[in-house]
Amino acid sequence: MKILIDYLLSIICVVVLRLLAFFLGFGILMSAQASEFPVTVQSCGKPLTFTQAPKRAIINDLNMSEMIFALNLNSRIIGLTGISGWYKMTPEFRKKMGTIPELSPKYPSLETLLAVNPDFFFAGWNYGMKIGGEVTPDTLAKYGIKTLVLSESCVFENHAYQHASMDLLYNDILTLGKIFGCEEKAQILVKQWKEKLASIPKLSSSHNPPKVFVYDSGEDKPFTSGVYAMPTAIIEAAGGRNVMDNMMSSWSSTSWEIVSAANPDVIILLDYQKGNDSMMLQHFLEKHPLMKYTTAVKKQQYLKLKYSELTPGPENISAIEKLSRTLYKVATP
Repeated sequence: MKILIDYLLSIICVVVLRLLAFFLGFGILMSAQASEFPVTVQSCGKPLTFTQAPKRAIINDLNMSEMIFALNLNSRIIGLTGISGWYKMTPEFRKKMGTIPELSPKYPSLETLLAVNPDFFFAGWNYGMKIGGEVTPDTLAKYGIKTLVLSESCVFENHAYQHASMDLLYNDILTLGKIFGCEEKAQILVKQWKEKLASIPKLSSSHNPPKVFVYDSGEDKPFTSGVYAMPTAIIEAAGGRNVMDNMMSSWSSTSWEIVSAANPDVIILLDYQKGNDSMMLQHFLEKHPLMKYTTAVKKQQYLKLKYSELTPGPENISAIEKLSRTLYKVATP
C-alpha cells in the first residue's frame, strides 16, 4: 500500500511541476510580448507608434497579403482589398486566404474601411491609396486607424531609396514583425531568404550583366519598372541589369524608341493571371516595327512572371531564381 501511495504522490508531483513550468513559461512569454510595446517604426520616414499589436487589420493587394500570410498573421486580419478586381486568384492564394473576406475588389473607399472598424491598414501609394485621395494615412488617422505604407511606394512622397534593393522587402517584413509582436519570426524569414539567394548560382564577373526589360502593359507607350521599383532589385539580384534603371521613377511609362535602343537580351512579361495577357504582350512585341529587331524578341528570350513575383513580397525569391536561370542560359549559350 505504501508503495502505491508513494507512486501516486510521485505522479502528482510530476504533474504539478509540469503545470507550474507551463504557467511560468506562459507568464514569461506574455510578459515578453507585452514588453515589446510600445514600439515605434518608420513609415516613409515618419514615426508610427503602436501601444499594442493590431487586432483588426486590413491588407491591400496580393503581394502585401503574402507578407502577412508568411508571418502567420491570418487571425489578426479582418479583410483584404484590391485583389479580384485586378487579378485571378490562384488556388494556392485562396487556400492561404481561408475565410478572410475581400472587402473591395479594387481600391477601397473610406466608407468600406470604416464599416468594419479596423485598427490597421497596410497599403501603398498606387497600391490601394492615391496621393490626395480619400484613403490616406492622414485621413485614416482621424478615425484611429494606423497605416503602414509599402516602402517601395514611398518614392511618391519623395522619401525614395537611392536605388531599389532587396532591403525594400526585408525592411517591410521586419517592420511588420515589430508591429505585430512577431519580430523573431520576421527575422527568421529574412535570414532564410538571404540564405536562399546566396545559394543561387551567379554569373561570373567576366560576363556583362544581361540587359532586361520589364513589360507590364501599354501599346502606344510601354508601362515598365524604373530604378525605384522592385523589379530593378530582382533583376540585379539575379545578375542582370534593368535597361530602364536610368528612369528615375518607380513604375512609369517610357517610349518604344528608348527601349528598342537599349536592345534588351531578355524581356519579362508581367502576368496578371487573367487569361492569355502575357501571350498578347509577346505577340505585340513580335509585330512591333522597332521591338521585333531587338535581341530578346529575335531570340524569343521571354520570361513570364506573376504580379506577386514582381512587386515587394515573399515571391520575389522565386522570381530571382527563375530569372537567374534564364540569364545564365542567355550569357552562356
